Amino acid sequence: MAPPMPRPPPDEIRYPSYYTPAVRRSLARADPTMGALMKRVGAFKLQVRPLHSPFGALAESIVYQQLHGKAAATIFGRVCERVGSGKKFTPEALLAVPETSLREAGLSANKLAALLDLARKTHEGTVPTLAKVRRMDDAELIEHFTQVRGIGQWTVEMLLMFQLERPDVLPVDDFGVRKGFMKAYGLPEMPKPKALLAYGERWRPWRSVASWYLWRASELPAEG
Repeated sequence: MAPPMPRPPPDEIRYPSYYTPAVRRSLARADPTMGALMKRVGAFKLQVRPLHSPFGALAESIVYQQLHGKAAATIFGRVCERVGSGKKFTPEALLAVPETSLREAGLSANKLAALLDLARKTHEGTVPTLAKVRRMDDAELIEHFTQVRGIGQWTVEMLLMFQLERPDVLPVDDFGVRKGFMKAYGLPEMPKPKALLAYGERWRPWRSVASWYLWRASELPAEG
């Protein structure tokens, strides 16, 4: 399912600008089953929030991994108290904080190691600046960001969809997407990632839209 991230301020929430009635018609023509799912679910309401800092967004993702939203928000808040908030939350500021202080904020040893690796790789340029991120394609961003300890492809795909507003992302390893495909297409079991990737070729260049509807499909009651 979509990542457990803190709710942004209401004035920052918006829907992707790329979605139009023409996109809906294109997907329905390319895949009538997807068209039926879109009709059943209703309006496309993927909520995006702006990306202000690749470093900050990835740091937040690391802290939130495998934790409930409230617990993760508390820990991330404590980290920000020690490092700085907003524009003050920088790689240099994080590296200047004693590791014992960061552990006292509630970070596990693995998450602390991942944050330190993220800070170093951002400082050395492996993690690009926001200006460069906006010029890079999805594959390039996945290649760069996954070099950071604790950042896998799924985490980058969520950032691409929910903050960078990229229209053609299909997270084939996501449980909710695979479960939704199984339910929407009447399969006896969830598809393998490679099979889903191959089927999803017909949804290009709007696979983010298809993914959002598959998430919704995973939550729908069985049709009787």
